Amino acid sequence: MITTKYFNYKQIFNLAGVHLIWLTAWCSLVTLVYYFFQWEWMIIPWVPLALIGTAEAFYVGFKNNQAYDRLWEARKIWGGIVNSSRSFVSMLYAFNTGQGDQQYLEEVRKKLTYRHIAWLYQFREQLLVPTEWEHISLKRHIGALNVKRHRLIKAGFPDYSRTPIFLNKYLSREEYALQSVYKNFATYLNSQQAKDVNDLKNDGLISDFNQMQLQTCLNQFYDFQGQAERIKKFPSPRQFASTAFVFNVILIMLLPLGLVNEFAKLGHWGIWTSIPFCVVIGWIYIVMELVGDYTENPFGGLMFDIPMLSICRTIEIDLLQMTGEENLPDPIASKNGVLV
Repeated sequence: MITTKYFNYKQIFNLAGVHLIWLTAWCSLVTLVYYFFQWEWMIIPWVPLALIGTAEAFYVGFKNNQAYDRLWEARKIWGGIVNSSRSFVSMLYAFNTGQGDQQYLEEVRKKLTYRHIAWLYQFREQLLVPTEWEHISLKRHIGALNVKRHRLIKAGFPDYSRTPIFLNKYLSREEYALQSVYKNFATYLNSQQAKDVNDLKNDGLISDFNQMQLQTCLNQFYDFQGQAERIKKFPSPRQFASTAFVFNVILIMLLPLGLVNEFAKLGHWGIWTSIPFCVVIGWIYIVMELVGDYTENPFGGLMFDIPMLSICRTIEIDLLQMTGEENLPDPIASKNGVLV
């Protein structure tokens, strides 16, 4: 997540700066050919080009709206996880029939709290596994560029890849060893929570109504997990994303063919003035396209993501305080305008 007040020039050029090179080359080539060879046949009227640009602006706007909806839904899911996590542990420590082995009850409370923290980090780790349509999985230059961006982010946050350490800290050796057995280890951890809560009810340490409330909270975690997995495993429809990209390329290819003739009306110097204006207009469309393209994958491991590590750490601190622990980890702070 970008934390600076504005999307500054460094971040913009990191995202789309490379496109200025080929865009400037194309606009300059058209202008040179028009100036030295006077090929009038290559010029197109400005009116149809303006209509294409307007249609593309609406299309890219629609795509960006859908991308923002996916991002905001992902943030609401993790906001729900924060609230439900606090509710789960607070109820866990509040419910008590006053019967049975109280020391055992305290041990189970801590075990359930620790396992839930492990679930948070495991769930985050599963969401970060790249899918084939995400930018980090692309081939050639674009894929290599995003892999480099991902490595820079990881290098800036030491806890980024320490999920196995956290799991080993909060799970028993037996449970930690089961990682390789279950394909969806987060689901397994949540199912074990339900079994332990039911055992507390069977032992008379909590009432049936208490068990029902705790199970309702655990069911909410299943809902949140499924909702996040839906966003992760179902891409924004490629027919929308791909056609928006294709139409953008067509518009940019046609742009200098329409602009150069309009600026030529200003005189010979006006022909050369068309180059920077053409580059600026084309680059604006490219940036609009890229903003939506990167925003549509909120769990892609890049700077446009939901700050899951920071959210997990916030929940971890809150839950550990509920258990009475004093040795708490530090919150995750943003670095270079990015929070993960």
